[in-house]
Amino acid sequence: MSKKIAIIGSGFASLSAASYLAQAGNDVTIYEKNNTVGGRARRLVKNGFTFDIGPSWYWMPDIFERFFADFGKMPSDYYELDKLSPAYTVLFKDESIVIGDNLSTIKGTFERIEKGSSVYLQDFIDNAKENYDIAIKKLVYRPGESPLELVTPQTVKKLGAFVSNVSRDVRKKFTNPKLISILEFPVLFLGATPGNTPSFYNFMNYADFGLGTWHPKGGMYEVILAMEQLAKEQGVTIHTNSAVTKILVDDKNQAMGIEVNDEKLTFDIILSGADYHHSETLLPQKNRQYSEAYWEKKTFAPSSLIFYVGFDKKLKNIEHHNLFFDTDFEKHAHEIYEDAQWPEDPLFYANFTSITDSSTAPDGCENGFFLIPLAPDLEDTPELREKYFNIIMKRFEERTQQNVTNHILFKESFCVNDFKSEYNSYKGNAYGMANTLLQTAFLRPNLKSKKVKNLYFTGQLTVPGPGVPPSIISGKLAADLIKKYS
Repeated sequence: MSKKIAIIGSGFASLSAASYLAQAGNDVTIYEKNNTVGGRARRLVKNGFTFDIGPSWYWMPDIFERFFADFGKMPSDYYELDKLSPAYTVLFKDESIVIGDNLSTIKGTFERIEKGSSVYLQDFIDNAKENYDIAIKKLVYRPGESPLELVTPQTVKKLGAFVSNVSRDVRKKFTNPKLISILEFPVLFLGATPGNTPSFYNFMNYADFGLGTWHPKGGMYEVILAMEQLAKEQGVTIHTNSAVTKILVDDKNQAMGIEVNDEKLTFDIILSGADYHHSETLLPQKNRQYSEAYWEKKTFAPSSLIFYVGFDKKLKNIEHHNLFFDTDFEKHAHEIYEDAQWPEDPLFYANFTSITDSSTAPDGCENGFFLIPLAPDLEDTPELREKYFNIIMKRFEERTQQNVTNHILFKESFCVNDFKSEYNSYKGNAYGMANTLLQTAFLRPNLKSKKVKNLYFTGQLTVPGPGVPPSIISGKLAADLIKKYS
């Protein structure tokens, strides 16, 4: 029987869920507080430059393919996808290491740096692929309703991978600190330090070295536009500039509607893809599953200070994706996760889509996206933003051996306060809740409310976890639960 369903937010998870629910014959309406769809994945267009405001890495292309295939489509029906070659470069103090677009090339790079490491790398990636196959085929498409979801013949054999951690496993095989940093980098997408991330999650290394790094022409926002178009093709209605201020619950503890722009609207089912903590504040206190103390104890993925910079010239000695690991990796991690503070000497990431995609900057120009990972909930002032912009620009110039500050046409920034105001993000986190051992699968906040009937959640703070592909999966999981219980 068709249900009237309201979805709060229009990020990857919400658009995914909306398409599945509409495909099943439901009347689905999305309400987005901002003036464009996309949630944390939005676009900045200024003076002929185009920037992705949020996610900028396209990994795990099979997840996108599987999503569109569920509707008889392919990504290529909506956007053009290119595999980056090289995938990215990592800049250390004394050298830059270029990561190629295939494992054979990467093994050669590793062998040059540490004799014998190519053999270990092959074994490491073979294991990572096994974990990837188990994760994608057996685990991540399960809704986290029971710990038994984790028990399969394959996972039983992998129990050690949930007890050990990525950092320990990497260091068993590799001794060169640069190679260690490169192998530990991918799990940062999961929101925790390699030392607090179960070994099983090394499947991210297979996503990196095995499946490669891709770029949708025009930027990651093209994926949002594709998902928006697909949702509309399924019959989904989307309202922007429509902030939901209340989730309405009747005296039988059943969700009955929402309040939007001071108007009360009736629905059979409510699904929130907004920040989970914020979503629960839309409920009466008695209907919230999780206390403030619960949220306070959880490990959240970092926030970020991001700069969007237009340069009036082409830059040199850079690739599309660049990791500046020319400072102490562990010290910066400590300042994010253990002793929350503005980092003394931050690592940072720089992205120039115009290197490979001329549509994102005017002729002869470059668009720069610079990101510093930060602890959530830090003080955020214009003075601090400017201080750190100057820090990273100085290092960028030194490491790439060029002057850029005299060639800046404009810069915009986005930081903790913006994550809070634009996305109602808890403590201004950028990537949701980290995937630590005690925040995995059924140990994450529930997709289905335990206190309010017909209320569901989706996105980075629930199952399966942070990142764009997991968010797309989260939407499917939430839709499947709604179909199961409604």
